[in-house]
Amino acid sequence: MHFDLLQSISLAGDVSVPNDDRAGFARAHAWVIDGATDLGPPGLVGAQGGAAWLASVAQAAFTGSGAATIGTLYADVAAHILAAWERDRTRDPEDRWEYPLASALAVRLGAEGLEIGWLGDCVGFLRSGGGVVRLGPEREIRNSEAERAASLAEHGLGSPKRSAPILANLRATRGRPGMRVLSVDPEHMAQVDTAGIACAPGDEVFLMSDGYAALIDSYAAYDDTALVEAIRARGLAAIAEELRAIERADAACARFPRFKASDDATALWLRIGG
Repeated sequence: MHFDLLQSISLAGDVSVPNDDRAGFARAHAWVIDGATDLGPPGLVGAQGGAAWLASVAQAAFTGSGAATIGTLYADVAAHILAAWERDRTRDPEDRWEYPLASALAVRLGAEGLEIGWLGDCVGFLRSGGGVVRLGPEREIRNSEAERAASLAEHGLGSPKRSAPILANLRATRGRPGMRVLSVDPEHMAQVDTAGIACAPGDEVFLMSDGYAALIDSYAAYDDTALVEAIRARGLAAIAEELRAIERADAACARFPRFKASDDATALWLRIGG
């Protein structure tokens, strides 16, 4: 079996700021990466922001890997990130909050079906004759972030320039031990969550950063199956415009508490070929 590309999309949350998402596929594996927004100025790895740097390094590693399992795929990516960190770092981080971090979800076609591995909160779906099955983490991760944003609403949500209390809160929760994300800290990448599911030629796979999956996990505009079927009927770009329309109508982040008015939104739509 192999992957065929049907559609892909990647939109910056704000066109004045670099997009920290990446996505791609090879013959038998595919991935989506969501870089965690930097909480300080560039300079740690040169002029490029840490999130964009990490996303680009991970993108190159996923692209070039010939790993035979989802576990060894992530091991390849982790080794590539750590080597690049030693090569590109220009100084020590101010604190753990400055570590470049990213979420990632990858799938691989193996002898037993579709292998799934994830670090963080990117989302995937498999559409087969049996319906739509969610791949990756449960949506509690996203709900927790919304609750934190709501608790800080009085300090102003959605502004590109974060207030001091919001920045302090984000820094306090960033880079802490025990996180499972792509990172320059080997501990963060030491335990990848994995799963497996049967698949067949003709099945379709959808991979999304949480900025695109906000349509279901934050805004409740669709449930899992309805989102997949809407994409199949109208395409990734049309559904992304619905996403941005919801966010424009709630620019103050009052109805849907969140730290950014719009996040980078990336999605990949693939079909499994025989």
